Amino acid sequence: MESVATDIPRTMIRKKQEPGKTEKMRVAKLLVSEPVLVRRKINDRSLYEFIKYFWDEMAVDEFRDNWHIREISKELERVAENVAAGKPKPYDLVINLPPGMTKTIMVNVAFPAWCWTKWYWMKFICGGHSDRLALEAAENCRDLVMSEKFQMVYPEITIKDTKSAVSNFRVMKKIQVYPGHAPRLKQGGGRYTTSVAGTTIGFHAHIQIADDPLNPKKEVTEVSLREANYWVGKVLSTRKTNKKVTMMVLVMQRLHENDPSGYLLERKRDKIRHICLPAELAEGYEKLVKPVEWKRFYRNGLLDPVRLDRSVLEESFKDLGDYGYSGQMGQNPVPPSGGMFKPDRFQIVTVPLNPSKYECSARSWDKAGTAAGGAYTVGTRIHKLKNGKWYIDDVKRGQWGTDDREDIIRETAEVDGDTVEVVIEQEPGSGGKESAEHTVRNLSGFAVEVDKPQGEKSKETRAVPYSSQVNHGNVILLKAEWNEQFIREHRFFPRGKYKDQVDSAAQGFNHLADKRVARRLT
Repeated sequence: MESVATDIPRTMIRKKQEPGKTEKMRVAKLLVSEPVLVRRKINDRSLYEFIKYFWDEMAVDEFRDNWHIREISKELERVAENVAAGKPKPYDLVINLPPGMTKTIMVNVAFPAWCWTKWYWMKFICGGHSDRLALEAAENCRDLVMSEKFQMVYPEITIKDTKSAVSNFRVMKKIQVYPGHAPRLKQGGGRYTTSVAGTTIGFHAHIQIADDPLNPKKEVTEVSLREANYWVGKVLSTRKTNKKVTMMVLVMQRLHENDPSGYLLERKRDKIRHICLPAELAEGYEKLVKPVEWKRFYRNGLLDPVRLDRSVLEESFKDLGDYGYSGQMGQNPVPPSGGMFKPDRFQIVTVPLNPSKYECSARSWDKAGTAAGGAYTVGTRIHKLKNGKWYIDDVKRGQWGTDDREDIIRETAEVDGDTVEVVIEQEPGSGGKESAEHTVRNLSGFAVEVDKPQGEKSKETRAVPYSSQVNHGNVILLKAEWNEQFIREHRFFPRGKYKDQVDSAAQGFNHLADKRVARRLT
């Protein structure tokens, strides 16, 4: 117990000086006479101390300390204290950090148990991407509460015998009403465990914990993203004891621009407390650290020189690849240098180029099916310059119904004039053919080219020639409001939430490049 002597609140030490006794001796005496009281006081004021003390009940490996455990514990304490006080929630907490950093034990095992020692009535809903892993965390949490070590310090907290299943257990508090008689059991909170594919009907929580709602070991698909985001954004939002008070804690490594972290940050940025801890402060990652003041805790540019030293990071890069490493270790779903595109190499001009520099021009349309879908209809105006470079000076982008979309395409063609050829893509199948034919009829009087992709080439493959020109600094953009979203989409392509602007620009580029080749051969 000597190691915790300096953590004892000074109010617990008798102020009256005892003859011949030093303060250290008085502390030692208190530790011997009231060790449980001391431990309760230390744990009561610190989740971090609670985790250290009960570590051997939650894990088989040796505890490896690092500053992130202390700082994240403080953040979790603030969440619990706000909920316990019944205050309107100031935010939901999103935590992004690399794998192997004790996140599940901190957030999903120790945190609920620590809360029950202070607020036995708290209810939790906890879940992740699979039932198996979610239930494993729940079992560890239940076993911690029922462990002999925990019961020695908190004998008044127990699990209800008739409701002790791992997936749904109830916390009870023992209240000693009459000395010498069995204590009365008072019903408290509990923990309901589910998964992205599971149900939460009938259960509500004071605090919700989403631990890895996406599986980092599987390929991220549109389906898995949609399911995880729906669970985090729609399902859990209806499972609150008090919508004004209940807070959510999401903890995960970044896997995609539109993963649950990205989804929440985009939808509720002003209502999110974001903790983002990349494994290293290498170029491109140092700007991602949040809160920014936590950079001072990094040692030699590393988040954790013990768990994630240089050799571990190098091996992780080999195993995960450029994209995987950037997301899971760097907390950036796209490599800092860019993925397929290096968007920092776009040239930005503030004054429109003189049309005399154009060799040929096109407005390339990538059409979305409906106004309600996730995709956008995009029309990119691109020019092939006489010096061999490329110039994009306008992008139309919106989610429009069929009639509005066709009207906008027609109106845009009228503004562009007859020197700008119109290119539209014909999607596979009879529906794509009919849509293309409808647009061609709508553009009667204008030069229209229907792009019919040949073979099985993916849009990523078709974008390669265009990306080569971007990455060599040969594509110029006119400075405008559309630049930000245009550049962002290129940065995350092909793993971003949207691909429409890249598809449109690549289609226009390929069309004009083919025209150049055709002229040279004639």
